[in-house]
Amino acid sequence: MPNQTSIAALFASVPEKRYTGVQSNSQYHTMRDGTQIAVDVMLPADRKPDKRLPTLMIMARYWRSMELRVPDPPNQALIGPREPSAPFMIARGFAFVVVDGRGSGASTGSSLHPWSPAELDDYGEVANWVIAQPWSNGNVGAYGISYEGATAQRLAASGVKGIKAVAPQEIEYDVYADIALPGGIFNRAFIEAWNESNRQLDQGKASSLFPWTARLFVKGVRPVDSDRKTRAVLKQALRDHAANTDVFSALSQITYRDDPFGTTGVTLDDFSIFPHQAAIEDSQAALFTWGSWLDGASAEAALHNFNSYSNPQITVIGAWKHEMSAHGSPYQQPKAKPDPLLEQQWSALAQFFDQTLNHDQPPVGKHLYYYTLGEETWKHTAIFPLPNTRSQTWYFQENGGLAPQQPLIENATDTYTVDFKATTGKTNRWNTQMAKPVIYRDRATEDRRLLTYTSAPLDHDTEITGYPIVTLYVASSEADCAFFVYLEDVDEQGKVHYITEGQLRSIHRRIASEPPPYWTGMPYHSCKRADAAPLPIQETIAVTFGLQPTSVLFRRGHRIRVAIAGADHDTFDRIPAQGTPIWTIGRNLTHASSIQLPIIGD
Repeated sequence: MPNQTSIAALFASVPEKRYTGVQSNSQYHTMRDGTQIAVDVMLPADRKPDKRLPTLMIMARYWRSMELRVPDPPNQALIGPREPSAPFMIARGFAFVVVDGRGSGASTGSSLHPWSPAELDDYGEVANWVIAQPWSNGNVGAYGISYEGATAQRLAASGVKGIKAVAPQEIEYDVYADIALPGGIFNRAFIEAWNESNRQLDQGKASSLFPWTARLFVKGVRPVDSDRKTRAVLKQALRDHAANTDVFSALSQITYRDDPFGTTGVTLDDFSIFPHQAAIEDSQAALFTWGSWLDGASAEAALHNFNSYSNPQITVIGAWKHEMSAHGSPYQQPKAKPDPLLEQQWSALAQFFDQTLNHDQPPVGKHLYYYTLGEETWKHTAIFPLPNTRSQTWYFQENGGLAPQQPLIENATDTYTVDFKATTGKTNRWNTQMAKPVIYRDRATEDRRLLTYTSAPLDHDTEITGYPIVTLYVASSEADCAFFVYLEDVDEQGKVHYITEGQLRSIHRRIASEPPPYWTGMPYHSCKRADAAPLPIQETIAVTFGLQPTSVLFRRGHRIRVAIAGADHDTFDRIPAQGTPIWTIGRNLTHASSIQLPIIGD
C-alpha cells in the first residue's frame, strides 16, 4: 500500500465491487410546510433484504435525474446531469439518494435565494427519513461538485446525528468573494450564464449548457413515479418555480458585501458557508474537500476548510476543470485527462465513505494533497502555508524588469492607460463553472495590452506555493477602477503560461481593521460600505491585495512575470462604466511597487 504522503493512498483500499444492477424509484416527500420534495432512491438490485447499507446523498440544483426520449436503460442507475458516479458507488455497497432542492427540478416551492434556510432544512428532513429506512445502516454521507458540493458541506450543519462524512468538491465558501464579486468586481459572464441556465431548468427544459448530443435525448426533468401519468405535481412545481428570485438581477445591484440580495432581506454572507462553521465543527463529520488551483476560487475554499475547521479532514487541490473531468494545467495539452483519473477520484470517494460510514474510521488529523504546476507532481503536507515557506519580495524595475532588489532610483514611474479589450478569454478559471474546459493559451500577445514586469532568467528551479501578495503604488485619473494582476511563467521560447491572478476594485482598497470571519492567507478587504475608500485623484496610494493561491515550479531559465490590467472584458464588469483610467505606477525608492512570493526552500 502506498504511504500516506502519496496521492495513491486515497484510492489504495477501495471497497470491492459487490453488487450488479440497480433498483430505483422516485417519490415525493412532504416537508413541514407542505412543499413536495422529489427524491430518487437507488439500491443494489441484488441486495439481500436484511442487508443495511450506508447512504450517499446528492442534493441537486440542476435536476436530480432526467427523463429521456428513449426508454430508461433497465437495471441501471437513473441518469442525471453530472458525471456517472452513482453506479460506481452503488456497486460497492452504498445506497444512493438524490434530491431536487425546493424550487428546482420536480420539487414544488420556490427558491428565495441559493441555499436558503428552508432548502437546507429540507435536506435535513430527507436525511432523517433515510436513516429510518430498513435498508439504511443509519450512517449518511454526502458529496457533489459545485452547488451540490456546497449543499453536502451544509448538510453537516443540519444537526442530524447520522451525518458522518461529507465531500464538498469545487465549492464557493464565501459567495461574495469566491464567485459573485471576486475582489468586489461583478462576475457578470458567469452569473448571467448561470442564471439563464437555471431559468431554463426551472421551466423543465434542458439547459443550453448541456452538450448538444445530450439535449437530443433529454425530454426534461424526471417526474416522480406516482406523478408520471398525470404530471399534476410536476406542472405545479414548474408554476412555483416562476417565483424564484432572479439571481442575476439581484446580484447586479450589489456593490458592497453588506448590500441586500434583492428583496430577500439577506446578504450574500447569510447564505455563504462560513456562518455554518460552528455547527459543522459540532457535527465532527469528516471532511473530504476537493479544489483546483485553476477553478475559480475553489482552491481558496478548500484551504478555508483545511485551516478553519477542527473536523478530521482530507483536502485535495489539483489542476482540473470544474467538473474534474479534464486537466487544466497550462503545462498540459488542453483537455488532457485529469490527474488522478476520474475513476480514481470516485475510488477515493468510495474509500473515504467506506471508512467513515461502514468502519467508523475517520481520517486522523489533517492531510493536504496538492499538485504543483510546472513540476506536474503531487505532494503532501499536514500544514499550510508550508513550514519551509519564506516570503521574498520582487520589485518592479526600469524597462519592465522584475527583481528581488529594491529600486534605489527616485521618482521613477510607469504610465498605463487601461485597455478595456484586455481579456483572459472565455475558458478561464471563472468560466469553467459553466461546463467549459479551463484553457489558458500562450498569453504573449495578450500581454502587449497590459503593463508587465519580467525577471531575468532564473538560475535555479524555484517553487512558489501559497498566496502571492501584490502592492501597487498607484496614482489614478479615476477614483473607481479595477486592478487585475496576473502571475505568469515565461519559458525560454517566450511562451507565457498563466499561473494565477488577483483582482480588486479600488473602492474596496482599505484593508479591514477587524479580523476576517474565517482563515485566509490574503490581506482581508471587508468590501463593506463603511470601508469604502475611493482613490484620491492623481495621488499616489498603496493598494495591496492577494492573488489566488497556487503551487508552481518555475524552471531554471524561465522568467517570472507580473502583468497588470484594468479589465477582463469577457468575464467582469467594466469599471468605471464611463471614462478610461490612466495609472502612474511607482517603482522607486519611496514608492516601490512589488509582489511578495511564497518561496519554498532555499
